[in-house]
Amino acid sequence: MKIVLLSPANSIHTVRWANGLASLGHVVHVISQQCKSENEFSDLVTVHTLTNRGAIGYYLMVPFVRKLVRSISPDLLNVHYASGYGTTARLVGFSPTLLSVWGSDIYDFPLISFLHKNLLIKNIVSADAIASTSFCMLKELQKYVEPKHAFITPFGVDEKEFFPSRTFGEVQSDVITIGTVKALEDKYGIDILIKSFALARKVNNNLVLKIYGKGSQKKALEQLVNELDISEFVTFEGSVPHTQVPTILNTFDIYVALSKLDSESFGVAIVEASACGIPVIVSDADGPKEVTLDGITGFVVPKLSISEAASKLIQLSSSAKLRKEMGENGRKHILENYTWKSSLETMIAAYNKTKSL
Repeated sequence: MKIVLLSPANSIHTVRWANGLASLGHVVHVISQQCKSENEFSDLVTVHTLTNRGAIGYYLMVPFVRKLVRSISPDLLNVHYASGYGTTARLVGFSPTLLSVWGSDIYDFPLISFLHKNLLIKNIVSADAIASTSFCMLKELQKYVEPKHAFITPFGVDEKEFFPSRTFGEVQSDVITIGTVKALEDKYGIDILIKSFALARKVNNNLVLKIYGKGSQKKALEQLVNELDISEFVTFEGSVPHTQVPTILNTFDIYVALSKLDSESFGVAIVEASACGIPVIVSDADGPKEVTLDGITGFVVPKLSISEAASKLIQLSSSAKLRKEMGENGRKHILENYTWKSSLETMIAAYNKTKSL
């Protein structure tokens, strides 16, 4: 199959979809107005980077995308993100088109104004079918418009890359490492994690916290750590390539993701942690709670609840047996529901069904 992905080239998700599809023998082209990042595309993937930038760029790039698509003559156009690239795709007018929605384009974009909501609806209606990474995001989308056809296409993980590299529940020292790998932006609740950690340390002083990621909130978060007088126990490790994430996750005893907004519509990092046999503590934002079995693979706590998150940190850090049990359950849950192989198969099935509509 010849596939064009109209998608941000600087996103690891675009890279994974493109490389995964190409590895199965499909001819894959990526068209993007974002430049490639440190995450590398396979040599089998052709990347077309356009010079248009910003919101107006999604309109200015239309004639160039139309020309490129005509020259490539794909079997299907898979558009990622319903607002920006969704607008480009609608104006290009190619069929068949599968529009993959991501999160903030559904949860946040239509709330900006009536015009934004109307634009989203037009883009959804113009696509032949919609792909959503989660059931909760599809439900949110249906508040605005019922798509013609819809598929659930979750992000899976390669269980051969993300796996426990140490024995479940193995205690290498008395220190319990709490960790997260997220962008340092307000929506991801890193401040809630820090405050919860500080509270939990008052009960269990064997805890340390490692924060991986970069973002606009770094200075504010570092200041918060200093104000709470826990800088000795918290380290900001910076951003790391995705290839290093499995190794990093296996240094954690507990993974925490306390997203503040429902626009965290899936929870890839949570799935990756569970695949590595790490018990998780997540907020009840839509995506994280969908991929977490509360009380089985980890704990789901109310958004913004510092006390509840701290309580679960104390409970998990105090019991190697519980960490071992939840870690094993998490690995099993991923193998049954979220492998990368099954994700690719699901996406290809959605492509084939979209082509036949």
